[in-house]
Amino acid sequence: MLSTKLPKIITKQLPGPKANIILSERKKYVPNSVGCIYPVVIENSEGAIIQDPDGNLFLDWVGGVGVLNVGHTNPRVVEAVKKQSEKYLHGMFNIVTHKGYTKLAQKLAEIAPVKKNEEVKVFFANSGAEVNENAIKIAKVYTKRPNVIVFSGAFHGRTLLTMTMTSKKAYAKGTGPLADGIFRADFPNLYHLPKGIKEEDAIEYYLARINQIFEEESAADQVAAIVLEPVQGEGGFIPAPLKWVEAVRKICDENGILLIADEVQSGFARTGRMFASNYWQEAGFTPDILTVAKSIAGGLPLGGVIARKEIMDSVPKGVIGGTFGGNAVACAAALEVLEIIKDEDLITKAQKIGTRCKKEFLEWKTKYPVIGDVRGWGAMLGIEFVEDKKTKEPATKFVSDLIQLCVSKGLIIENAGAHGNVIRFLAPLVITEDQLNVGLTILEESIQELSVSKIS
Repeated sequence: MLSTKLPKIITKQLPGPKANIILSERKKYVPNSVGCIYPVVIENSEGAIIQDPDGNLFLDWVGGVGVLNVGHTNPRVVEAVKKQSEKYLHGMFNIVTHKGYTKLAQKLAEIAPVKKNEEVKVFFANSGAEVNENAIKIAKVYTKRPNVIVFSGAFHGRTLLTMTMTSKKAYAKGTGPLADGIFRADFPNLYHLPKGIKEEDAIEYYLARINQIFEEESAADQVAAIVLEPVQGEGGFIPAPLKWVEAVRKICDENGILLIADEVQSGFARTGRMFASNYWQEAGFTPDILTVAKSIAGGLPLGGVIARKEIMDSVPKGVIGGTFGGNAVACAAALEVLEIIKDEDLITKAQKIGTRCKKEFLEWKTKYPVIGDVRGWGAMLGIEFVEDKKTKEPATKFVSDLIQLCVSKGLIIENAGAHGNVIRFLAPLVITEDQLNVGLTILEESIQELSVSKIS
């Protein structure tokens, strides 16, 4: 079985001859802006392993950027897709009702950690960007307010609105003017505190940045929502400190602002909880709206907005909806994903994977001067690489070289962070112990090799 194999490169170089033909076709027919730095073409895949047309085997620690928590082509998901596809592929939910949509909505409503005093309702779209955009539409309608607060390091999508909400403006180059009514506060990155700010004063400092928006950019009574990622993804795998989130929740409550948790990348067992905001729930507070996508359907396009009835039913008919949102096949896959997470106890497995990897990464931090920080929750971990531990200057080239060296040995990893100097761990949660061991070996050997080269 491919799912139990270990990474192995059999061609003399990458890409191999067959993969190279396909990559050449990509270059000819696909816009260069759809970037890709990996010499990898996928032919078959199972679990955490990708096989290319030349027979090379790669261990995938990216998982479609957090899409494949239950693994590539999970046989139970494939069977659910087959079974549904034999009945019907599509029926626009605005026109005909199908039980997959309603059943999935019910299950998510039952488990989602959202603030509620009544029923919870769920709306489906196709992607993280779509659900984030719709969450803002819903929040604006409910509050009758025009503005939104987001944070430095945020990534919420590439539509016009979510591109504006996304911090990194390289993703918006040449596309202005962007949407108005979006205001940005500083996200609490405790590894990169501003000069003169002590860690014990950090929470108050970052809260003051939100209050500064109220004073200088948008009055609090004009803010519909504050949107944040419980663990920033593109921003560098930075968990939001619970004390800070609790204080933000209080600000929202005092000012009639909705708190939106963007769990597109962090949901579905990745952080050692079903949702990262379950950690918030355990601490005594929850968001008003939860957005989910990526791993929800095991590789099929689907996303959801989850909130209490009062919020959802404030929206006039026709304001939210879409042709493919809640597609029958995607919903069937998502229902099976929920069962797999439960049956295989992937929440506990994420905790165990995270504990093992974090222990290794922290040991590496003491051995390799290039590693500045290790952080994350569960199996959503980031390693930040720096040129110098005192200055914390980002080691961007080191990480770029590390990605290429690892892939040449059969391990696919990806960067993150404003400077591209963070390696993020997003391996499928069904990864075998042997695969995890080999992956850790390849990654450490590659760090060691480049560290020696850097010194010399």
